[in-house]
Amino acid sequence: MDRDNVIELLTKKDSDKKKSRIPARLDFLQSATGLILALFISFHLIFESSILLGKDAMYHLTKAFELDFIIEGGEPLVISVLAFIVFIIFISHAFIAMRKFPASYREFKSYQTHRKILNHEDTNLWFIQITTGFMMFFLGSIHLYIMMTQPEHIGPFASSDRVYSDVMWPAYLMLLISVILHAGVGLYRLIIKWGWLDRFKSKKIIKVAIIFYLIIGLFSLMSYIKIGYEHRDNYGQKYHLGMEQK
Repeated sequence: MDRDNVIELLTKKDSDKKKSRIPARLDFLQSATGLILALFISFHLIFESSILLGKDAMYHLTKAFELDFIIEGGEPLVISVLAFIVFIIFISHAFIAMRKFPASYREFKSYQTHRKILNHEDTNLWFIQITTGFMMFFLGSIHLYIMMTQPEHIGPFASSDRVYSDVMWPAYLMLLISVILHAGVGLYRLIIKWGWLDRFKSKKIIKVAIIFYLIIGLFSLMSYIKIGYEHRDNYGQKYHLGMEQK
């Protein structure tokens, strides 16, 4: 980064003493990456819930993402590439968003005082975004790392073994709740910020969406736990079509 950009970041003004455009550009990037991630999460949770339709349904969907309709047998590396792309967007969004986090204990106490005095719902929602974002930074990174390095361990049995036998369900439960709340609040703030809908309609839509995704997410997680429990004595066994009927 050159000297002019450093000065612009510190003073919020460019070399011509005009108001810097960098904060606005960063704000746009934060909104754009946040929207992409929110849409990804929406579809990802739907895909994960395929386990509710049966092991074969989840297996078919997994193979579709491995491009088995093009590559015979599918290629798990495709999942690694997709996970890496999402990881880059995820990390970029996190680092851009961190500039709005309280930088010190004094700033945090100032915000808490401000929040209590105003007692405004949107101010409280920002606090939810901070806490869920902090949780997601660690839990989401772990999950994406597993997807990047172990793409072949995705399927009715492999995923369930990871959830139950590898005792990942507590982490996935916390990740599920934090990611749905973070995405929901983030989308609400985006809708209000860009004026897509009025505040009342936005709140109603987002609340319904949060409840919907929490329900399918929790039921899906319980299904993986159940399958993992039943499959605990055959840990590591891969799933094949037709095994569900046997």
